Amino acid sequence: MTNYNWNYPTTVWVGNNRIKDLEKACIEIKTTKPLLVTDRDLINLEFLKDLINDLEKRFQLYIFSNFSGNPTGENVDEGVEVFNKNNCDSVIAIGGGSALDVGKAIAFMSAQSRPIWDFEDIGDYWKRADEKNIAPIIAIPTTAGTGSETGRASAIINSKTGIKKIIFHPKFLPSIVILDPVLTKDLSPRLTGATGMDALAHNLEAFCAPGFHPMADGIAIEGMRLIKKSLLKAVKNGSDMEARADLLAAASMGSTAFQKGLGAIHSLSHPLNAQFNLHHGLSNAIFMPYVLTFNKENIEERIISICDYLSLNKSFDTFLNWILDLRNELNIPHKLSDIIEIKKMNLDELSKMALEDPSTSSNPKKLTLNDMKVMYEHSISGELF
Repeated sequence: MTNYNWNYPTTVWVGNNRIKDLEKACIEIKTTKPLLVTDRDLINLEFLKDLINDLEKRFQLYIFSNFSGNPTGENVDEGVEVFNKNNCDSVIAIGGGSALDVGKAIAFMSAQSRPIWDFEDIGDYWKRADEKNIAPIIAIPTTAGTGSETGRASAIINSKTGIKKIIFHPKFLPSIVILDPVLTKDLSPRLTGATGMDALAHNLEAFCAPGFHPMADGIAIEGMRLIKKSLLKAVKNGSDMEARADLLAAASMGSTAFQKGLGAIHSLSHPLNAQFNLHHGLSNAIFMPYVLTFNKENIEERIISICDYLSLNKSFDTFLNWILDLRNELNIPHKLSDIIEIKKMNLDELSKMALEDPSTSSNPKKLTLNDMKVMYEHSISGELF
């Protein structure tokens, strides 16, 4: 039997208004000079102003928010400069996946002398790191999608190459996570749907990835069930705290499960996120049925095996139709050509980037450069395999 390494996530505090326990979390990690990292869209929200005001009464707080979605290496560098200039000793990352990814990367890179790209998720590149002074992290998601709060990596764009890179180290994992559904209640139906589909993609691809990891499989199946149960409820009624809690849990579960691997949904998405600033959850949702049908011969039995648990008739087509119907109810486009000017897409270049993406290696079906191009072409035409 092949050898595998399994990892389980961190301390997670869950419940309505658990954000009130942030001061307690800071005390627990023994911070005195935290750097609060959030994006420029979130920093001016009332709840965050109140949070900052409370923290400043107890701690010497610094703030970094000069970035938005699909962050770059330069964003991380600027945050590291703020962190080190002020001798910060921890990071509080609050926001969507971008804010969490930037915050984690700042905490990690504050102790490094090599460029961030030297720690790409390739082989044992992570062992290049100086581990001595990597700062502890508190992660607080305000969207239920990426699950970055329980992940050991950050997705950062190299603006020189236009490629989204996965930067990995075990100490990217936050020390404490706060999952507070109340922080997600004002998320728009559009973003609730897109981020929920991101969480679904993580759980689905993790379950379908080859390899022996029953812990990840079990987490992924339950993550999919929670999304099936609650995504549409949360979209239709943003104040449904039970549904919001289900989605936060499912997002964290997806990130936990995908240590087993991802696949072509993510391989195809990452180049478009970098090149066209396309929302990651939206691109994952668009590619999902094309990748499912492309991989059908390799995953059909696994998909059928979970249909009972998801209260679906036991067939691959039933599962696929659930995905298609869900996307339709969320008003997610069926084709890339509905949201991108196709003439601006260089399919040869995008296909090469997709093939080289770290997610490609764990796709259930071995992929070639032509496979990537064909999947892009199908996602443009709308024709499933």
